[in-house]
Amino acid sequence: MKLGVFTVLFAEKSFEEMLDTVKEAGLSAVEIGTGCYPGNNHCDLDALLESEAARVEYIQKVEERGLMISAFSCHGNPISPEKEFAQKSHDTLLKTIKLASLLGVPVVNCFSGTAGDHEGAKYPNWPVTPWPNEYGDVLKWQWEEKLIPYWKEVGQYAKDHNVKIGLELHGGFLVHTPYTLLKLRAETCDAIGANLDPSHMWWQGIDPVAAIKILAKENAIHHFHAKDTYIDQENVNMYGLTDMQPYGEVRSRAWTFRSVGCGHSLKEWSDMMSALRTYGYDYVVSIEHEDPIMSINEGFNRAVVNLKSVLIEEPVSQMWWV
Repeated sequence: MKLGVFTVLFAEKSFEEMLDTVKEAGLSAVEIGTGCYPGNNHCDLDALLESEAARVEYIQKVEERGLMISAFSCHGNPISPEKEFAQKSHDTLLKTIKLASLLGVPVVNCFSGTAGDHEGAKYPNWPVTPWPNEYGDVLKWQWEEKLIPYWKEVGQYAKDHNVKIGLELHGGFLVHTPYTLLKLRAETCDAIGANLDPSHMWWQGIDPVAAIKILAKENAIHHFHAKDTYIDQENVNMYGLTDMQPYGEVRSRAWTFRSVGCGHSLKEWSDMMSALRTYGYDYVVSIEHEDPIMSINEGFNRAVVNLKSVLIEEPVSQMWWV
C-alpha cells in the first residue's frame, strides 16, 4: 500500500508548493479536488481538458517528484432537488471522469447524492427511520426514481472510460453504509465502489474492519480515506449519534473528526491495514484532515507519523517458516 493525502487541506498553496510539501513528508500519492465541495484549487478542469500540452505538464510535475495521483475528487450532490447545484455536480463529475481517463487516474471519488422527497421538492431529504411509513415511501421513491437511474448512466459512463467511482459512505447521502453501497452496485455496475472512510463508519456504529471485509470480499473498495473519529459517550447520551450541532461545538458534540490515532488506537488502525491487505486492497491510503482542535500542519504530520508506523508497504514475502 502507498500513503497519500487529500490535498484540499493545502488549498492555500500553489500546485507546485503542495506537491513539494507532500514529497517532503515522504508520501507517495495525492488525491486532488476538481470542484464542488472540495474546490478545485489544484486542478483547472476546463483548461486541462482543452489542452494536451497542459495535461502533459500537469502530470509531469506530479511524476517528477516521485508522486502519483491516486484519485480525483468532486464531492457534490448530482441528484439534489436544488437544480443548479445538481447540474454543477453532474457536469463536474463527468468532466472529472473524462480527465481521469485522459491522465490514467483510476478512481474518481464523490458522493452518491440525496434527492428530495418528491419531484417538486426544494431541498434534499435523508430518511433514517422506516416509520412513520412516509419515510419508507420517500426512500423507495428516491432510490427507484433518482439514485439508481442516475448511477446506471454515470456508472456506465465511468466504466466506458476505464475509471472507477469511489462513493464516500457519508451520512446525509443515500449511500452511507456497506449495505447501501452494495445495493446500488448490484443495481448498476462494478465501476461503482466505495471510497471507504472509517471516520464515518465509527460514528454510525459500524466496525471499520468489518466494513472492510464486507466490501473487499466483493472487490468493492476503490479508494481509502484515513480520518479518525472521537466518540464522546457522555455527549452521545445527550445528543445521540445523529448529532446536529455544528462541528465546531467540540465540547458538546457526540462525535468529532480527529487526526489518525487521536480517536482510536493505533492497534485499531493496524487492524484496518491488515484487513485491507488480507482482503486484497493494495492501493492508496489517503489522509484527510478535518481535525477541529489541531492546525493543518500538526494534524497532517500526526497522521503521517501514525500511519507510517502501521502501513503495510512491501509485497508479501514467502512464508519461509512453513
